Amino acid sequence: NGMATAADWMSAASFISMAGLISNMGYGGGLFLMGWTGGYVLLALLLAPYLRKFGKFTVPQFIGDRFYSKAASTVAVVCLLVASLTYIIGQMTGVGIAFARFLEVSSETGIYIGMGIVFAYAVFGGMKGITYTQVAQYMVLIVAYIIPAVYISLALTGVAIPQFGLGSNLTGQDVSLLARLDTVVTELGFGKYTTSTAGSTLNMFVYTLSLMIGTAGLPHVIMRFFTVKTVADARSSAGWALIFIAALYTTAPAVAAMAKYNLIATVNTAVATNGDLFAVESSIKADDRPAWMARWEKTGLLKWQDKNGDGRVQYYNDKTKNQAAADKANAAGWKGNELTVNADIIVLANPEIAMLPNWVIGLVAAGGLAAALSTAAGLLMAISA
Repeated sequence: NGMATAADWMSAASFISMAGLISNMGYGGGLFLMGWTGGYVLLALLLAPYLRKFGKFTVPQFIGDRFYSKAASTVAVVCLLVASLTYIIGQMTGVGIAFARFLEVSSETGIYIGMGIVFAYAVFGGMKGITYTQVAQYMVLIVAYIIPAVYISLALTGVAIPQFGLGSNLTGQDVSLLARLDTVVTELGFGKYTTSTAGSTLNMFVYTLSLMIGTAGLPHVIMRFFTVKTVADARSSAGWALIFIAALYTTAPAVAAMAKYNLIATVNTAVATNGDLFAVESSIKADDRPAWMARWEKTGLLKWQDKNGDGRVQYYNDKTKNQAAADKANAAGWKGNELTVNADIIVLANPEIAMLPNWVIGLVAAGGLAAALSTAAGLLMAISA
């Protein structure tokens, strides 16, 4: 049940979007990691054991009996429906992105396919059937997340464990991955990767607190603790789930940083050679764009526009407040950022960017689908209950 709970918790947002947000935002994106993890700790310590102890099988039943009020139960039902429907839209979006790229169908068609699959095993399997299905899905998604991370960590740093590779030196260089990434993004007009923030310290705190409180009340996760027999089992499930969740959440920062480095190094060859990032020959020619870029362009989630007509790809922050970076870009004849990458494709495109084998690329797609479908099934069960 702990593994199934972890699969429920790690939705498309965790598998597909979280590393993409951290990759785009740098350290500031870590608030999502802290908020979601903190929310689970709140749920495990303050909610799950007591819900099981009370002996009810749905959150509205618990609220209604606890406060001796049918009105409170009705409010709980409304909140559950709003939260579940909003969250399931995100899961179906994740499914649509995965299918749009790997099955070469529209995102709308991908959503319909995903809905059909979820309906089949949620309706015919029930909560017990979903438990076993979600155990399998957790295994798929965690393997799909960690294997490419190990590959890429080895390629960049020579360290097999991504969490350690994140702080290690780049292979053949006397500089760490994060230090080099900081240098590159700063030169290109972005904020430092390791020190960027999502606003002030107060904003970071409030964002994190909001995420903690919100995720602690996710109805499909709370329901998992109604499937065990005793309070002790509920506590045990919560503890195991935290371990299973940590396996992915501790890997996400490494995936994010390495994907960011590889993406920039793909379009600007000076990143790997320590050359001039603004030299003409550093920006790759549009005709030499890797095949993965062309494939993602078809989905509309990656866009390239030749703003200065030189037939090359320039990627930088054209709205930077770093005057030195702006002056270098102007001197090089750059007329604006030409590459736009949706944060949601970072994890799915990561193995392609790193030129990993096709089976790894397919495995990541399967992991993304497993994460989205597992959570969507739990949400449907919460709604139906």
